[in-house]
Amino acid sequence: MPANLGPLSSSAPRPLRLDEGEDSDDPQVSPESPISLSVSYASQSRTRAPFSSSLASNAHNSRTAAPDYTPLLYPSSLGAHASSRTSLSSTAMNTPIPSRSGSPLPHFYSSGPSSPSSSDTESEPGSPLLAGSHWARDERPRWWHLRPVAGRRRRRERGWSPRSLKRFLRGVFRHPFFPKTPITILLSLLFFSVFAVSITVLLIHILNPDKEPLPWRAYCSVPPPSTDPPPSNISPTYFNVSAVASSPPIPAFPPPNFDSLPPAGVFLGVFSVDSSFDRRMMIRTSWASHPRSRQGAGAGDGGDGTSRTIVRFIMGQPRKAWERRITLEMEKYHDIVILPVTENMNGGKTYTFFTWAAQMAWVPPLYFNTQTPLPQHSYSNHTNMPPRLAAHDPPHTWADLASEDPLDWVRPDFVVKADDDSFVMLAELEARLRVALHKPVGNSTAYFADQDLEVVRRDRADASATTIDVPDGSPSTTYQSPAPQETPSLVRSRPSSASLFNDPLIYWGYLVKHRFMAGEMYGLSWSIVDWIANDPVVKTMTRGAEDKQTAKWMRIHPRAEEVRWTSEHCYIYDHPRSGTVYSHGFLFPSEVTRVRKSVMAYFDKPFQKMKDEAEAVAAPGSHQPSSNPSVPTAWSDSTVSTFGERYSPPVPDLTTLESVEALIEGSTMSQLHEESILTPRDAWRQREGRKTRYDGQRLGGTIVVHFIKKHMWFLEAAIAFLEGEDETALDVQRRLRAGNGSTKLPNHRPRPHGSTALSPPTVVGAVGH
Repeated sequence: MPANLGPLSSSAPRPLRLDEGEDSDDPQVSPESPISLSVSYASQSRTRAPFSSSLASNAHNSRTAAPDYTPLLYPSSLGAHASSRTSLSSTAMNTPIPSRSGSPLPHFYSSGPSSPSSSDTESEPGSPLLAGSHWARDERPRWWHLRPVAGRRRRRERGWSPRSLKRFLRGVFRHPFFPKTPITILLSLLFFSVFAVSITVLLIHILNPDKEPLPWRAYCSVPPPSTDPPPSNISPTYFNVSAVASSPPIPAFPPPNFDSLPPAGVFLGVFSVDSSFDRRMMIRTSWASHPRSRQGAGAGDGGDGTSRTIVRFIMGQPRKAWERRITLEMEKYHDIVILPVTENMNGGKTYTFFTWAAQMAWVPPLYFNTQTPLPQHSYSNHTNMPPRLAAHDPPHTWADLASEDPLDWVRPDFVVKADDDSFVMLAELEARLRVALHKPVGNSTAYFADQDLEVVRRDRADASATTIDVPDGSPSTTYQSPAPQETPSLVRSRPSSASLFNDPLIYWGYLVKHRFMAGEMYGLSWSIVDWIANDPVVKTMTRGAEDKQTAKWMRIHPRAEEVRWTSEHCYIYDHPRSGTVYSHGFLFPSEVTRVRKSVMAYFDKPFQKMKDEAEAVAAPGSHQPSSNPSVPTAWSDSTVSTFGERYSPPVPDLTTLESVEALIEGSTMSQLHEESILTPRDAWRQREGRKTRYDGQRLGGTIVVHFIKKHMWFLEAAIAFLEGEDETALDVQRRLRAGNGSTKLPNHRPRPHGSTALSPPTVVGAVGH
């Protein structure tokens, strides 16, 4: 052992300063000692002093030097590594080994000699001086340690973990454009709100198919369209203007022999929800029971026409919080039907209703005799005990129930679906359905299977010549049953009993864009309802827009070409305050007469060019004329409402009755404006009574007012159609003038607004009577 290392092994270690280099004057520390080498490495000196193998061996065999001095220079783990590692010189070599080996081999290979390297940053991996250094710890881990860890990282990075979300949010919040002050935060919220509203309005505009007002004046000026199923290839916006110019006069409604026809049995199901108690009560006390709704205008018919019309509310399963209330309401009013489905709009509720109606819908029988007997249909002999009556059921049912032998109820001729945001005039609805029911039906064109031909021959043998009264008074027509075909060219389906009895197949409502009947109200004849409840294909077509799905059912009917699409375009519309393409003022027959005159005047001499274009002949095989002029915008005008704009009264400070009068289409009150000479009082005096508005008829006016989203709108419709006197003072003077042969109207001196010279007459009746 060299002499200069002796004292180090027995004396306590002296703290060594890292700024002491190889040229230190300390007599106890030699430049050739391991401590000087360690100091040289720790200070990252470029000058490395080689040492011999004997010096390295002595350093390895020393038990006190390494443990004493090493902790002053390196981490605590270095001492353990230094005591367990072998000498740096494992071979008997006389030449000194460089302090930092240039070998690229990792430490787990043999630590044999390698060629010296000129790099000053490389070092012997197996050296005890590097065992605890940060360079050794930062060395890239080996493959047997890295592969499983890397796999787990990749799996974590593929998904969206909370840690990645946290990093993303941190990056967003630290972005320089992220708002951090109150002013920038408010401006950012305002910007995003405006952006969201703009996108929403744009999407509504793009997805809304109704962007232009409809020519409702033309609808009221032409006869009802054909009852044939509309072609599927016709444009939804197509309107034949030439049909207006060349259309025949509209037949009077009701027809002359209307009262001689037996009333139709109508089961009206009003779709409601558990929380709409207020709307159900308003319906019960207004159009479901009011005499002017059930009997018509004027004196009415005593309720005979609607004696077979029943109104019931249709709901899905109520929510838990509403079960008790609905149960009590059912016990009180007896007019609620709970379907075995959860409450929904387009999830199959309509199909469930028609399926329920096929089994459980009943209406009163005919309580009186008519000139025309009831027609015999396939369901004519189906009877049932009378159910519990509701307060708004026809008076005939209550009188029959009080008799000693009440009559059994029968199947309805029509099952009608309506929404609770609709105001329905029951007498008008039943009149349209009665006329459609008693119209003559032509020969059936359905084809049957071979095994059914004998059944058809036998059952139709007695009915080979059938006489049917035509409602319009024309001579009766005899219809012959078709000759059976031995080899049918098309097999439709097995004939039902409805086809053998020639039951009417009627699909009634407001035809929208030549595609389907609007969902606010449409009716199906009983045979169609019975088919819907039993057809397996219809059962798979229950979800989606319910009115559109119903039209699809009609097109797959086995006798689809015989289904009569009976549309009513004039007297079904939206509330004047709704502002939709289907809205205009409350409509009465007197105004419709004036509308027809104004529409036909459009084709007079000043518009001869337009008339010539309208008379263009349609191209052969085409559903559209070869030259179809555009629809005049004047045919969409209304004196009450404007499409796309919120309704506002014509003048301010109107009374309640005057504001309702302003909602009537064509009324003098609706045409007032700020610069008008007439005052609201003058306009009120010039209003028409019910007899004048209905042209002296009992029926022929509005059937349904739809889109009544507010209770106030509902009450306005109730006052307009159910209240008011039959004749006003002006009507009486007009009638007297007409009786004297004079057409001159009395002169009315304009009076200032608020004058009491002629107060408004007292309204007859009240909502709910």
